[in-house]
Amino acid sequence: MKAFIFIAILFTSHPSFSQLKVTLRCPAFDIDLLEGNVNKVFPQFTPGQIKEVFPCFTEEVKKTDSTACAGVFIKDQGLLFYTDRDYIEVRDNYHGKMEPAVMGAARGSLFKYLGNPKIKDVSWDAFQTKYGTLIIYYNTSGKINKLQMSSLGTDSMKLCD
Repeated sequence: MKAFIFIAILFTSHPSFSQLKVTLRCPAFDIDLLEGNVNKVFPQFTPGQIKEVFPCFTEEVKKTDSTACAGVFIKDQGLLFYTDRDYIEVRDNYHGKMEPAVMGAARGSLFKYLGNPKIKDVSWDAFQTKYGTLIIYYNTSGKINKLQMSSLGTDSMKLCD
């Protein structure tokens, strides 16, 4: 009888050790390139502010003395918030809303939105904006495949590799 009671207690108490885990969901992503934000999250936001808006982040790298770049990352959605360097990176696997919708657009198609670039290179252009700098990267076909929105000017920004 004691063995039966022990087994009954063991089986009834076991479920109390397990917990239901809720999958954290992010709101729909909405990038405004002309204002320099994602869902009104700006490059100079803190990690805590970013995680509050985007609880589905996939990785957080804390600022240390090493060369690692600190930030909050949603890599599966192509969004990286580099909090120690005040810029947001949007990669080609991003599939949310973007205004203007430029991912995959041809080089030179942004003049009507941004004017001429402040700095040009073979694979990227840097545009001066009202919030700082927008850097646009191009693949070998001349199509946009990466964006970086920074609250800093071209002379003071430092990018991560």
